[in-house]
Amino acid sequence: MFKNHPKGLIPAALANMGERFGYYIMNAVLVLFLCSKFGLSEETSGTIYSCFYAGIYILALLGGFIADKSQNYKGTIKTGLLIMAIGYVVLSIPILATSENTTWLLVLTCAALFMIAFGNGLFKGNLQAVVGQMYDDLEAEAAKKGPEALAQAKDKRDSGFQIFYVFINVGGLIAPFVAPILREWWLEANNFIYNAKLPELCHQFIANSSAMEASALANLNDMMAQAGGSITDLASSCQSYLQVFNEGIHYSFIASVVAMLISLVVFMVYQRIFPTPAKKKAVESVKYTAEEKAAMAKEIKQRMYALFAVLGVVIFFWFSFHQNGMSLSFFARDFVDSTAVAPEIWQAINPFFVIVLTPIIMALFASLARKGKEISTPRKIAIGMFIAGLAFLFLAVFSFIKGYPSADAYKALPIAEQTAQQAHWWVLIAVYFFLTVAELFISPLGLSFVSKVAPKHLLGLCQGLWLGATAVGNLLLWIGPLMYNQWPLWLCWTVFLVVCLISMGVMLGMVKWLERVTN
Repeated sequence: MFKNHPKGLIPAALANMGERFGYYIMNAVLVLFLCSKFGLSEETSGTIYSCFYAGIYILALLGGFIADKSQNYKGTIKTGLLIMAIGYVVLSIPILATSENTTWLLVLTCAALFMIAFGNGLFKGNLQAVVGQMYDDLEAEAAKKGPEALAQAKDKRDSGFQIFYVFINVGGLIAPFVAPILREWWLEANNFIYNAKLPELCHQFIANSSAMEASALANLNDMMAQAGGSITDLASSCQSYLQVFNEGIHYSFIASVVAMLISLVVFMVYQRIFPTPAKKKAVESVKYTAEEKAAMAKEIKQRMYALFAVLGVVIFFWFSFHQNGMSLSFFARDFVDSTAVAPEIWQAINPFFVIVLTPIIMALFASLARKGKEISTPRKIAIGMFIAGLAFLFLAVFSFIKGYPSADAYKALPIAEQTAQQAHWWVLIAVYFFLTVAELFISPLGLSFVSKVAPKHLLGLCQGLWLGATAVGNLLLWIGPLMYNQWPLWLCWTVFLVVCLISMGVMLGMVKWLERVTN
């Protein structure tokens, strides 16, 4: 699996794995944490989540520009890790949100999220650029040995990025368990039992108990009694439960700090074997004719047009896929029986499938290549969009058969009626399976595609553009919770289905042109 790949691939992947582990601890709980700590609505917490998630990828453009301008990719990466560590330190401070301090505490939380986003922008795209530079060097060395060696080296790029992607998901597989485990341990230590739906009702009671509907108040009494709180003094019980519930999450962010520091150590230990463009010897200047210069400029333009065309399509994949941290997280909390499994842990399913399925998909692609039936990267992306559509088709049909109303209407039902309508965990397993297969056809191969078409002097910026497209998709994430709360669920999921199918159609319409440009 690792044969004939650059020596720096595994250390780079390990550094990325550590950073992703710390990031996914926070990401697994973020939108639910904002609701439980500050009493924010799903729409408001979703908007913050969307802006944060988009900021990560938008700031990757700045990070790519800084690294390309300075040619100091390694220094930029290390700075990013340190800034992220500081952001996680701020998030780990367990201060109870009250009516007196909510404003400044929420501002502080958003400032910490900005630091994490900025640090990630310095780190993420540039580490991907370093991996791309490794394969540039590999292909340059192979070219000296002849066309056959060069062809073999080029075949390694896609699989190299897939291996790199697997390591990301090893961190993502473990991370979602950390926050829920610490939270539940802390609740039990303080004589409480975990209930995902209780914080929302506690906030409603604290804000204005007299305005609570009778059904909501009855649900609060039932849940608080089951969670171990006193129903004779609900105000005190609600305050205590929220304090303990959120403290456990705060403490989990300390693990993110440790993960950043481990990632930094790994990167520093192995940085000598990573490419250093700024230290390469200058190449003798070559004089080109006006016609040659025009031809090269035209080729670069065509490549950039191809890059932007693909970026425009994948925006809508990320808009749909990253609902795993938004409307799908709310769905896991509200509509899925989570008595044995916390809603956040369902996010571990995606990286689990990535790890299990990547070798299978790599073997499939290799087998097709050996038979002369290799699928081009643009066609793989189109297939991925179709598979993502299947995930939402399944969920839409299931929700229609179950007769699920909007989330707001569902949460207004008595607890017993909600429980009777809850879905089994296999529903989420099926959805994440399709989404993961789609991801493996799009995300790692998209990174490889960028490294192929990007001008070498703009590699960091172009990797940032890929992440920027992801950012645009993430800016649209807030639409998911809005539809989820207001529309029947089958209609909500159908919107994502249509988006995926339209994107697939557009990609297929461009395939032949993209293949000409990139070959």
